[in-house]
Amino acid sequence: MINISEIKSDLPKGKRTNIELKSHEILNELCVEYEWVDNDEVSSMEECAEISEKLGVEIRKSIFLCNRQKTMFFLLVMPAKKTFDTKVFSAALNVPRLSFASGELMEEYLSVLPGNASVMSLINDKDNRVQLVIDDEVAKNDWFGCNPGVNTSHLKIKTNDLIDKFLPYINHKPTIISL
Repeated sequence: MINISEIKSDLPKGKRTNIELKSHEILNELCVEYEWVDNDEVSSMEECAEISEKLGVEIRKSIFLCNRQKTMFFLLVMPAKKTFDTKVFSAALNVPRLSFASGELMEEYLSVLPGNASVMSLINDKDNRVQLVIDDEVAKNDWFGCNPGVNTSHLKIKTNDLIDKFLPYINHKPTIISL
């Protein structure tokens, strides 16, 4: 069992990472209503289930991928319980077979450590080297749950606000596919 704070809707206080602060600042600047919690560090989607229950939204799985040449990068967001199939994913995007990108590449392109990648980490992708791909089950849902670039806090926002406000603000257009 992990420790989870009460649900909050104000700006975080205390020591925070730059990406976490920037995530909250952008959501506030865009007048996006959201809720969030602090939690013990989580390292698996199973642990995120408790956070999902507390926030009333499924925390989404984010997977950072690249091609063999390490010239194409993707951040896939999908339901927590869905199994990733690289063959289906590659076929849906009409790209060569992809694999999990290394932690070093994640740090280089998203400026986050493994286990912390989320749509919020795209704030750090100023050159748009990473293509965001969202599973259609996620895109069709009213609510979206993720971390703000650090796995010791999680957010709940409306999916429409994510797609129509946040992503355009950070200059990322998602590709929505069925996996």
